[in-house]
Amino acid sequence: MSSQYIFEVRLKGEIPEDVYFHSIPAIRSLASAPLLFDKPVTFFVGENGSGKSTLLEAIAVKYGFNPEGGTRDYGFKTADTHSELYKHIILAKRFRPCDGFFLRAESFYNFATDVDGRRKDDAFAYKNYGGRSLHTRSHGESFAALIKNRFFGKGLYILDEPEAALSVSSQYMLLSKIHKLVNDESQFIIATHSPILTGYPDADIYEFSEYGIEKVVYEQTDNYRLTKEFVNGRDRVCSMLFEEE
Repeated sequence: MSSQYIFEVRLKGEIPEDVYFHSIPAIRSLASAPLLFDKPVTFFVGENGSGKSTLLEAIAVKYGFNPEGGTRDYGFKTADTHSELYKHIILAKRFRPCDGFFLRAESFYNFATDVDGRRKDDAFAYKNYGGRSLHTRSHGESFAALIKNRFFGKGLYILDEPEAALSVSSQYMLLSKIHKLVNDESQFIIATHSPILTGYPDADIYEFSEYGIEKVVYEQTDNYRLTKEFVNGRDRVCSMLFEEE
């Protein structure tokens, strides 16, 4: 059974010139060719500002997730900051998942606060988050509690820079969890800078750059290449960087 709940994203008509994402080459490139999701795990990589999180957010919102994160039934809003790119894309879908979650690192605090608010009316609000408030844990522990307890399987999971709060060992845990859920008919679309996460076997990796969007292999990514360069030659890299000051 295929676990690609989304198998294509493309632009719907022309992007208005007065919106900021019109100037992002990766986003504009969708006008000439759709982005395909052929594997259960797809990564978006690229420099800050390259458009990977902008597109990831648009996919999540278009699918019905709350822009600030959570499941499809979360509707809290603390700030209306998401772009309107979702209005200009079309998602090609096969069937509806049983579960789903949009994890957005920058607004995770707001999500945890909303869960606390739900606790007032629902005694079981913490059940899927480790049994207690996410705010009673460190940032990394709260991310880990969500991943371990809330991702049920047969689901669509859209993650924006999940490594932001995770230690290296916790990223290992996430890799293991992804593998278990992929074997349980789940799909992941992840924007990341982590060379650990992008090392997931047989994933598709799309690199966002000034030239558009290109499918690359793991060893071609800056995440991998620059990390390897630093680990294998820390003194040389530091010397080079410090000489540039």
